[in-house]
Amino acid sequence: MGQVYSQPPQRTLNPKPIFKREFDDKEDASVVTYSEWLTKHPSALHTFEQMMKIAEGKQIVVFLDYDGTLSPIINDPEKAFMTEEMRSAVDEAAKCFPTAIVTGRSRDKAVEFVKLKDLCYAGSHGMHISIPSGFLKYKEPQDQTLIADEQGFINFYAAKKFLDKLQKIKEKLQENTKGIKGAMIEDNKFCISVHFRCVDEENVDNVKKIVDSVIKSYPEFRTGGAKKVVEIRPNIDWNKGDALGYLLNTFGLDTQNDYVLPLYIGDDATDEDAFKFIKKLGRGFPIVVSSKPKRTDASFSLRDTTEVMDFLTKLTGWRRSSSSD
Repeated sequence: MGQVYSQPPQRTLNPKPIFKREFDDKEDASVVTYSEWLTKHPSALHTFEQMMKIAEGKQIVVFLDYDGTLSPIINDPEKAFMTEEMRSAVDEAAKCFPTAIVTGRSRDKAVEFVKLKDLCYAGSHGMHISIPSGFLKYKEPQDQTLIADEQGFINFYAAKKFLDKLQKIKEKLQENTKGIKGAMIEDNKFCISVHFRCVDEENVDNVKKIVDSVIKSYPEFRTGGAKKVVEIRPNIDWNKGDALGYLLNTFGLDTQNDYVLPLYIGDDATDEDAFKFIKKLGRGFPIVVSSKPKRTDASFSLRDTTEVMDFLTKLTGWRRSSSSD
C-alpha cells in the first residue's frame, strides 16, 4: 500500500552543511518590520530555485502541520476544514515524496480532516504515529502495533500509559469551565487542548487558572501554549522534532546521510521543535507560516495557507520536471 521510497545510489556529496543559518538569540521580532524579518527568513517561494538547486539528486521528505498551515485558523476548531485544492496539492506531494502530517490534533481527527491514505499521520504532537504498511522500512517493536488496523495503518504510541489520566483531566476541565462562555475542551487523545479564542478577554485568565489548578494534581503532565490554546500533555521527552526523527527512521532514511533533506512547514510554537530538529541536523528546509515578524528557528517563510499550497504545487512540479529530464 502506498508509494515505496528507496535510497538512491550513493554519490559523492558536498560535506558542507546545507543552509545552516545562524540566528540572533537577542532578536526582538516585535520591533522589526516584516520586510526586515524576511531578510533572515526569506520567502520559500521567492527562494524556491535556490532551494531546489540544493535538493538536486537528494531525497526531500515532506512534513506538514495542519492548523494554520493546511487550513486557516478559525474560531471553531471542529470546522477547520482544508479546501479541495489544498487536499489535491498535498495528495500530489505525497505521490512524489515521503509525506507526513504532524499535528497537535488527534491522529483520528487529522485523518478525518485530510482524507488521504497514502501518507503518514503524527497526531498529538507525534505521540500517536500511523504509517501505511507499504511505507514501513524499519520496525521498532516498543509501543508499536505491527498489525495494520482497519484503515491499513501501522501504529506507534509514545504515551499510551497516560490515556486513562488524560480522560480524567478532560472531565475535570469540562466540569470546571462549563460556566465560561466560549471555552472549549478538545480531546486530542494523547493531549488535551483548552481553546479560549472565543472567550471574552476578561475571562481568559480564569480559563488559564482553571487549567493550572487541575494540572497541579497531575505532576506527570505539563502545559504548553499555542494560538489561543493551552495544551496539556504527558511530561515526556517527546515532541514534533522527535516525531520527525522517528518517521525518517521508519522510512528507512539515514539522517546522517547528506542526501536526506527534511522539509517542514508549520506556523506555531509547537512546530519550533521540528525546526530545531532540522537546524541541529544542519540541512533541510524549515519553513514557518507567518504574515508578521516572530521569533523562530525556521530558515524560510510563507505568508499564509495560500502560499503553502502554491509552494507544494511548485515542489511537485519541480520533482516531476526533474524526473523527466
